[in-house]
Amino acid sequence: MTESDLRTILGSNVKKHRTIKGFSQAKLAEILDLSPNFISEIETGKRWLSSDTLVKLSEALNVEIYELLLPQQITTNDISAFIHTYTEKASAIASEAVIKSLETLRKQYIN
Repeated sequence: MTESDLRTILGSNVKKHRTIKGFSQAKLAEILDLSPNFISEIETGKRWLSSDTLVKLSEALNVEIYELLLPQQITTNDISAFIHTYTEKASAIASEAVIKSLETLRKQYIN
């Protein structure tokens, strides 16, 4: 894994957790006493940050530091956050797709 890969992973995770918390880049920047441009550059992988800022960032987003540095994997919390983010119709469509996928997996591996 290269430094560029790590910056990209960090940026994606910061954006994901910021969105889940309902923070804009400006709001997160305000909480951390940073510029919104700095947050944007972190999220796009253009900028790295100090260990102190990484600690403050994890605290502001209420996640462990390692969660910001791991490649993203879909979790139950991610699905829940996604469903709550979108309209009722999109929620119904997403729920139906998840249910059908789970039914297919159950049939394949249980039967």
